[in-house]
Amino acid sequence: MPLTDHIAKKLALLPDKPGCYIMKDENGDILYVGKAKILKNRVRSYFHGVHNNKTTKLVARIQDFEFIQTSTEKEALLLEINLIKRHRPPFNIMFMDDKMYPYIEVTKGPDFTVRITRKVVNRKNDYFGPYPVSTYAYDMVKLINQLFPIRKCKTMGKSACLYYHMHQCMGFCFQKIDEQEALKNREKVIRFLKGYTDEVKGELTEKMQAAAQDLQFERAQELLEQIRSIDYVQEKQTIDFSVRDSFDAFGWYEDKGYLSIQGFFVRQGKLLERNMSISPVYEESEDAFLAYILQYYQTNTVPKQIYVPAGTNTKILEEALQTKITIPQRGDRKKLIDLVHANAKEAHDQKFQLIYAKDRELEGATRHLSQIFKKPVHTVEMFDNSHISGAYNVSGLVVFKDGKPDKSSYRKYQLGEYISDTDSMKEVIRRRYARLAKEDKPMPDLLLVDGGAGQIHAAQSIRDELGLNLTIAGLVKDDKHTTRALLDENLNEIELDKTDPLFFLLTRMQDEVHRFAITYHKKLRSKGMTKSILDDIPGIGPARKKQIQARFPSLKKMKAATKEELAQVVPEKVAALLYTRLHENEDQREDLALQTEAIVEEAQEEVDGSFDGEFVGEDLIDQDEIEDGLIDQDALEDSLMDESLLELDALESTKS
Repeated sequence: MPLTDHIAKKLALLPDKPGCYIMKDENGDILYVGKAKILKNRVRSYFHGVHNNKTTKLVARIQDFEFIQTSTEKEALLLEINLIKRHRPPFNIMFMDDKMYPYIEVTKGPDFTVRITRKVVNRKNDYFGPYPVSTYAYDMVKLINQLFPIRKCKTMGKSACLYYHMHQCMGFCFQKIDEQEALKNREKVIRFLKGYTDEVKGELTEKMQAAAQDLQFERAQELLEQIRSIDYVQEKQTIDFSVRDSFDAFGWYEDKGYLSIQGFFVRQGKLLERNMSISPVYEESEDAFLAYILQYYQTNTVPKQIYVPAGTNTKILEEALQTKITIPQRGDRKKLIDLVHANAKEAHDQKFQLIYAKDRELEGATRHLSQIFKKPVHTVEMFDNSHISGAYNVSGLVVFKDGKPDKSSYRKYQLGEYISDTDSMKEVIRRRYARLAKEDKPMPDLLLVDGGAGQIHAAQSIRDELGLNLTIAGLVKDDKHTTRALLDENLNEIELDKTDPLFFLLTRMQDEVHRFAITYHKKLRSKGMTKSILDDIPGIGPARKKQIQARFPSLKKMKAATKEELAQVVPEKVAALLYTRLHENEDQREDLALQTEAIVEEAQEEVDGSFDGEFVGEDLIDQDEIEDGLIDQDALEDSLMDESLLELDALESTKS
C-alpha cells in the first residue's frame, strides 16, 4: 500500500520506547494489535520492505494506527493481551478463544462435594486439571461419586435422598455425621485424583471376593465394573513420568506463514491431555508464542513450573506470570520439550494443507464478491425471518467478516404483529440500521436478503427512508429452494458456478442465518408452550413458584389441594386466586363431558342397526341396503361420527 501523508507524519512521531501499536482500517475498526520493544522500528517495518502474503493482506487494509508507550516490555506484553481480549481484532491470533478448560473441584469441609468447574475462584478448595478433553473430567467425577459416600446435592434437604439408600452418601442432610470419617473420605478422594488408585482398587477387590464367597454375584459384578472403570480412566493418561511432578510444557513450529503450538499439561506425573493450535501469523513467531502462553493463563491456573524451548524470553514470562519458567538443557525434561516440538511440527504438516486451502477459498470468495459490486467487501450482513402462521414472529441477523462468521455481532429480533414477510423485513432493517446510524457505527459493505425482488425492494425503501449509503443484494433460488444466483439492486441476476468458492460461501451464509433464526423461533415457541399456570397469577413470583412446585410437584396434586393447604405456602388471597384458577370452568367441563358421552352413544346405537333408515346429508339410507352390501358399513360409520364431531365442536364453541 502506498505510504499516505497521514501515516508518514505519524511514523515520524514514534518513540524509541517499548509499547503497543493498534492498526485500523478505513472505518476506524481495529485490525491488529501488536507490541514492540522499540515502537519506531517495529511499526515502520510494516510500511517498508517486502512481506509474506499474509502480512501484505493486513498492510493493504491499514488506513491509520495508534500507539501506546509503556515503561517496560513486560507492560507492553500484558497490555497487548488485554487489548486483544477486549477488541478481538481479526488479524490477531486468538488461540484460546477465551475458552477455559474444566477443572475438578473438591470443596473444603466434611460435607465436601466433587464437581466440575471452569473458574478457579476459591483458593481454599482443591483443584485438579485442566482437562482439555472435558469428557475425561466428567467421567472422573462420575466415578468418584460412585466410589465414595460423599455429598451429591447442591442444596441440603431435610430427609434422606436416593443416594443415601444406595449407600453413595452418608446422609449429611438429615443426620449428624462423624466429621473425622468424612474428612478421611476427602483425603482418599484427593489421593485418588492425584493418581494413587491402588488403595481404592484393593478395597474394591476385597469386597468383590467377599461378595462372591457369599454367593452375591450381582454385587460382585458391580464391584468388578467399578474396578474396570478405574482402569479405563487411568488408561487415558497415556504418558506416565517417573517423578510425580505437576507442570506445563510448550513448543512451537512455524512454516509458510502459519504457526503451530503444542501444550502438554502434566499433573502428578501423568499427562492429562495436550492442546494444539495452528493459525496464520502476522508477527515474529517468538512474539506470537509468548502471546499464546499469556492468553492461555488469562483463564487457566498457572502451575509452579513451565518448560519452554530454547530462544524463549523466560524473563518476561516469569515477570508476567510470577512462576518459574525453565528452558531444559538435558535429561527427561529436554526430551519432553523435543517431543512437544515434534508434535507441533507433525500437527502443522497434517493440518497446514487443509487450513491453507480453506483460507485460499475464503480469500477467493471475498475477492469475487468485491469484483461483482466493484468495491471492497469485507463485512456482509444477512437477515432471515421465521414464524408459524404469524405467531412468534422473529428475525435473525448474522454477520460475516472476510468470509468468517462473527458470532459476537449476531443479533436476534422479536418483531411486531405479523402482516407479511415484506413488512417483517422492513421492520427489522429499520431497527438495525437506524440504531447503527444513531450510534454513528459503520455500515456493512453488503446487506444480503434471503429472498428475491420483494425483499430487495423492502430493503431499498428503508435505506432510502433513512438516507443510508448501503449496498443491497438478494439470493435467487431454484425450484428446490437452493441458491442459484445473486440478484443486485437493479434486479439483474448474477449467475454462480456451483464450483465457485463464492457459491459455497453464500450457501454457508444462507444455512447459518436460517439456523440462527429458526433456533431463536423454536426457543420462544417452546417457552410459550411450556408456560406455567402459575405465571399468570398476581402475587406469585419466581420464589413462590418454586415453593409451590416443591410442595405440589404435579398439576394433579396442586388441583387436589384445598385452599387451606395452598394458604400454607402462599398468602390467603393469593391461595384463593390460585384455587379459583385451578378449578375454573370445571362444571362446564363436566357438563360438556356428559353431553359428549350421550352424542357418542347415540351415534353408536345408530351404527348398530337400531333403525330402519336414516338421513345422511340429503340421501335416505336403508338398513336393507346395508345388509345387502350395497352401502359400505365403514363409510356410514365414518359419516355418522363426522356429524357427531361437528355437534361437539358447536357445543364446545357455545360453552366458551
